Amino acid sequence: MQELTDSFEPAVVAEVMRRLAGVRAEYGVAIPWAIESGSRAWGFPSPDSDYDCRFFYVRSVPDHVTPWQPRDVIETPVDAVFDVNGWDLAKAVRLAAGGNATVAEWLSSPFVYDGDPEFREALLSLAGEILDPARVRRHYAHVGARQWERSGAHTGEVKSLKRVFYALRPAAVLHWMDLYDRPTPPMNLLELLDQAPPPPDVRATVDELLATKAITREMGAGVVPANVRTWIERQLDTELHRSAPNRLARPTARAIEGYRDLVSRFAPQPGQEIGTA
Repeated sequence: MQELTDSFEPAVVAEVMRRLAGVRAEYGVAIPWAIESGSRAWGFPSPDSDYDCRFFYVRSVPDHVTPWQPRDVIETPVDAVFDVNGWDLAKAVRLAAGGNATVAEWLSSPFVYDGDPEFREALLSLAGEILDPARVRRHYAHVGARQWERSGAHTGEVKSLKRVFYALRPAAVLHWMDLYDRPTPPMNLLELLDQAPPPPDVRATVDELLATKAITREMGAGVVPANVRTWIERQLDTELHRSAPNRLARPTARAIEGYRDLVSRFAPQPGQEIGTA
């Protein structure tokens, strides 16, 4: 399946697909899920935003039986337009078991370059079982607080409107999780705000900021009105002042079971043509 909009130029899509085919051919892996991440998928791109393709890959079954395990990341050259890299399925499952929400985000992207819906549903179902909501909340709170500080907005001098949105979205996720208490929130900011509305004045101001960012260069500065600034800080501070999640045993048995099932279903088979998308 491929799900993209007209905002993706054909030449851009062709280059991403060429890189994915190159990864398959060079590393002998299957890529059952490749999506757009970053500001485009989050719903607040700038005119000069690059393309952040992320993918999960699955090594062949024989490649698992070796004392020298390869790196669990595959990267292609980064330039001003393209940032295309992916994670080994094993890395994805380990991170999800530890509370990292990125796996669920990639599976929820509205923009898919190349993907198997059965893989998505299987891995998203597993993530929903092994992700601890309390750890996911903590993940987003720390990500949001770090970006908020880097934006300069807490001082009143916004150095990067981009980073303000990188803090706004985690704040919106925390608000969404207050209502739904699930570890797999939507990826797109507008979808988050629609499903878990902030106060009307905050929503109206966010819409204005989105319109500004749509015509502002990627690292452009801007102004964050007090109502949005207060709302973001309240969401992040409330979570950061909660007691840290208990370090319970990770759901290792279920993670291993789910991982083995995914490998058996989606690993490249002997003689399978994997050099093309």
